[in-house]
Amino acid sequence: MPDISVGAQVFDLTFHPTESIVYVGLLTGEVPLKPSKRSCRGLTVDERGDRIWSVGKGKSLCTIDTRTAQITNTQLAAHECSINRVRYISQHFLATGDDDGTVKLWDPRTPAEIRAYNHHFDFISDFLWLPDKKHLVVTSGDGTLSVLDVRSGKPAPFAQSEDQEDELLSATAIKGGQKVVVGTQMGTLSIFNRKSGWGDCVDRTPALIDALCTLPSSYPSSHSTILTGSSDGLIRVVQLLPTKLLGIVADHGDFPVERVVVDRAGEGRWVGSVGHEDVLKLTDLKDIFEDEDEGGVGEGDSEHVGSEDEGPSITAPDSDEPEPEDPKSKSGKKKQAKDPLAKKKEKKGRNQIVTDPSFFSGL
Repeated sequence: MPDISVGAQVFDLTFHPTESIVYVGLLTGEVPLKPSKRSCRGLTVDERGDRIWSVGKGKSLCTIDTRTAQITNTQLAAHECSINRVRYISQHFLATGDDDGTVKLWDPRTPAEIRAYNHHFDFISDFLWLPDKKHLVVTSGDGTLSVLDVRSGKPAPFAQSEDQEDELLSATAIKGGQKVVVGTQMGTLSIFNRKSGWGDCVDRTPALIDALCTLPSSYPSSHSTILTGSSDGLIRVVQLLPTKLLGIVADHGDFPVERVVVDRAGEGRWVGSVGHEDVLKLTDLKDIFEDEDEGGVGEGDSEHVGSEDEGPSITAPDSDEPEPEDPKSKSGKKKQAKDPLAKKKEKKGRNQIVTDPSFFSGL
């Protein structure tokens, strides 16, 4: 899909959970259906797509009715400083985080905050909701990760990690939610194992990471493969445990990638990405993951596609090279012929990054 020009730098984006609608928050303070004099830094939408909450430099928390495009509520001075992130959790909980490290929980039905947390001392960069334990994972520029139990009435975290000696910028879950991957400013993926506690990460992988996003669960490799947005403008597909760079799905040029989001509440086919530019990029996952197409497996098809060790088969979005079709394939998908002269796969270390140059031939 061609780039969508929005007229100003984009800070955040969110998709309608059930319809083909995407909302962006701009430097100019627009959603763009919500005009404001100060920048909009964060957006979140409820589970039905009826309401959007926006936050930004103006310190206010705004509620927008998506059906009427009208602001239905504005919580002025919701924080003492600019608000950097907002996350809808449930009909009873909404979380906001500001530049000074304060996290607040709100009940969307009432105007006052439920409680505030002040254990971080630098900007809040991301939220990750773990529904099985009702835990909210918070990453911060102070180098620590914390876990909030929203059911507890105490204004203190359930757990907080040691200083990771780097700014933590983003977080996402893999392995069925049992492991949490955190991206850092200096270019490292830190992996936390929930069973081992939150004190410190259990593994580190070098990578250029500013934004993280998981694949839809319909893809067999989604439990160990993520999308990463980087300061070099590239959105990569990375397999973890073991680490393997599988390919590049989008390129923002010289602009760092700020946010990467999959539509339909993370279960759709479109990846939206934004950087320090005035365009929104939309990439079709079905064009990228040829062998892991949702229609290729799962509906009466017993063929196994992809694996944890090998990862999904990926083709660069602009590659025009044809591939031979396997007449025995039930799904009719095109597959690469095996090369009998190909070099045998070498044994690799746990954190060694392996790349296949063919993935980048069309870029």
